[in-house]
Amino acid sequence: MKKWLIFVACLTTQLTFAQTEAPTAPPAPIPTDFVEEIWYKRALIYNLDVKVFKDSDGDGMGDFKGLIQQLDYLKDLGITVIWLSPFHPSPLEDDGYDVADFYKIDPRVGTDADFKQLVEECKKRDMRVIIDLVINHTSNQHPWYQAARKDKNSPYRSWYVWSKERPQDADEGMVFPGVQKETWTYDSLAQEYYFHRFYDFQPDLNAQNPDVEVEIRKIVKHWLDFGISGFRLDAVPFYMEIPQSGMKNPMLQFDLLYGLRQYIQWHKADAAVLGEANVDPKETDKFLGKYGEGIQMMFNFYGNQYLFSALASENIETFKKALTETRDHSPANQWAWFLRNHDEIDLGRLSNEAREEVYSKFGPKENMRLYDRGIRRRLAPMLGNRKQIDLAYSLLFALPGTPSLRYGEEIGMGDDLSLKERNSVRTPMQWNTQKNAGFSTASKTFHPVISQGDYAYQKVNVETQEKDQKSLLNTIKKFIKIRSECPEIGWGEWTILPATTSTVLVMQYKWKDKSIVVAHNFSKEKQNIQLRMAEWKGKSLQDLLNKKTVKPIAEGSYSLAMDGYGFQWFRLN
Repeated sequence: MKKWLIFVACLTTQLTFAQTEAPTAPPAPIPTDFVEEIWYKRALIYNLDVKVFKDSDGDGMGDFKGLIQQLDYLKDLGITVIWLSPFHPSPLEDDGYDVADFYKIDPRVGTDADFKQLVEECKKRDMRVIIDLVINHTSNQHPWYQAARKDKNSPYRSWYVWSKERPQDADEGMVFPGVQKETWTYDSLAQEYYFHRFYDFQPDLNAQNPDVEVEIRKIVKHWLDFGISGFRLDAVPFYMEIPQSGMKNPMLQFDLLYGLRQYIQWHKADAAVLGEANVDPKETDKFLGKYGEGIQMMFNFYGNQYLFSALASENIETFKKALTETRDHSPANQWAWFLRNHDEIDLGRLSNEAREEVYSKFGPKENMRLYDRGIRRRLAPMLGNRKQIDLAYSLLFALPGTPSLRYGEEIGMGDDLSLKERNSVRTPMQWNTQKNAGFSTASKTFHPVISQGDYAYQKVNVETQEKDQKSLLNTIKKFIKIRSECPEIGWGEWTILPATTSTVLVMQYKWKDKSIVVAHNFSKEKQNIQLRMAEWKGKSLQDLLNKKTVKPIAEGSYSLAMDGYGFQWFRLN
């Protein structure tokens, strides 16, 4: 069956693509049993930075050996995919996203043998590993850039983007407004301006250079040979953009993306690419491919912004609209949903009024905000209400796509707003009440451990919560278990059901002859709703959380009493 899946996927991929064109005729529909073969359809992704997860040698920085020690914890949690943030040699000016060597591992976190052992140990536990692929830029300390800036005749000169004169739009298009001042910076040694979408210490690679494409393919093959299952592709639109076409609306060269996906799949048939692309729903087809010929997965940043708007306003109407706007894609593609990631919560697509409402509720102080568009807090301190936190996580596992968890969110870790920019949500994992939260025995850790306040490691840690059946950790374990028993969500079709109120979201999933109904009350107030479906005649609702049966009050009609921030999962019998 897997060979047939590969064959169908390859049929949908052409050797050459125009910039914005898709194939003119769709391939044959993918049979339902093929969909069941796609591993990421029912995955649970756990994102961690090995540098702050577990230190095995006491040097203050986490490492692969420490991560291996904690794999049983992740297996018990229900994780099926570990997504690793960058672990390459780096000056660490951008927490490792300023890569200085794409082929090597920072010796402080381990060796090639350690990484290989990690992948093998994950396989023993039926877990996969995907890694960050950061190919939009390099560190300015990378040997490629150093060679490029020192010699105009160096073959690496054209690996970056240069301008003899400062472009007129050099102060536009910054990824980090308010912190970053420009996108073109003068290099006194090179005597030219170099282009950088991100920080000035991260010069952009020139993806239009065929030699750069060849090098990227070598990097991809190098890591696939370790047995990983794919990549989280960083900054997808910026990787494809043509800088000379302008900073506000640059042209994107989609054949780069399609070619990369094709190359990855030829070398490992079931490898997947999860893209970081915060794009308008109208642009989705260009990234995923109209018929699935693009990257397999993308984070639903669009839906995430309206989700937080709904949590702040207790009104679901715009979130429902966002769900509908992002629903259409090939059966082989999948959205990835998240509540928090390693960056800020981006609210840039909301209206000014909606964004201010989210700010006032979840980021009321100026130091909680970032880049004129987002909030740099973890979920637990941001919501500050256990009932609403539970609601949010129930919803995460009930949304149409693959859920993704950031390390520490499962125990409700806090943030350290004294740290620079996004580092506020990148503090070490809190394992127990021992020194440095059990993360490290060092006198000083890579990032400081949260040791004061309501979210100090003495109060919030894995060991304590494992013993408490009502803890957030055990609640999330329950959600994960229920989600694993509901293949309808990963594989099926979904519908938003009418609920007679703007605060309760009710969704139904169907797969073959099975059906799941999930209801979430975004309001702090109790709500009573009635569901009426003619097709439900003669059926009852089996409560998956409380193991109770809800019988109809009339044929095909059900009455649900929902607590404030309440949620219910049902199987339609």
